[in-house]
Amino acid sequence: MPRAAVHRWLLGPWAKPVVFVLALLPLVWLVYAAVYDHLGANPAEALVRSTGDWSLRSLCCVLLVTPLRVIADVPALARLRRMLGLFVYFYVSLHFLAYGWLDMGLDLGDITKDIAKRPFILVGFTALVLLTPLALTSWNGAIRALGSVRWRNLHRLVYAIAVLAVLHFFWMRAGKRDFAEVAVYAVILVGLLGWRVWRRFSRPRIRSRTDL
Repeated sequence: MPRAAVHRWLLGPWAKPVVFVLALLPLVWLVYAAVYDHLGANPAEALVRSTGDWSLRSLCCVLLVTPLRVIADVPALARLRRMLGLFVYFYVSLHFLAYGWLDMGLDLGDITKDIAKRPFILVGFTALVLLTPLALTSWNGAIRALGSVRWRNLHRLVYAIAVLAVLHFFWMRAGKRDFAEVAVYAVILVGLLGWRVWRRFSRPRIRSRTDL
């Protein structure tokens, strides 16, 4: 599809609803698999792991928006980033809820002790905490209230969150010595963050709130 046609479609009324439905498909599949017993021998572990996987994939999609927008010269892609960012928070919250409910029985005392005791859970919980102000300020009124510079600086926390997410995944897989999938996500995120570093220092530019 020509670039101009892609740009027009992204500016049209159907772009956000289509992306919204696509972003919900993993949840639809997980609900279907849970209802019809397609989650394998350990459904609880499958749900916790799957929601965590989709959290990472959603984060990669969010970080891909700006490089793709710049390289393909399709500015309208920026319209999708806020919604995709909220889906990151949505899947991370589901991941934590699945852990707290299916693994810990929603016992707040046990959850608190487990977070303090196991570093990989502490790292994952920290990422959720850091994501919360980003989700709460993902609306135009927050940008006006904070000011564009402070808002942009706050939302750069996504870079730290990306590092914490990969570290959480690495420590989780360390017990099984299974690092192949971790390496894939690490390479993707290093590439996406590395592109930002390269662009930031390669030439002077005018900053805007779309450059995150």
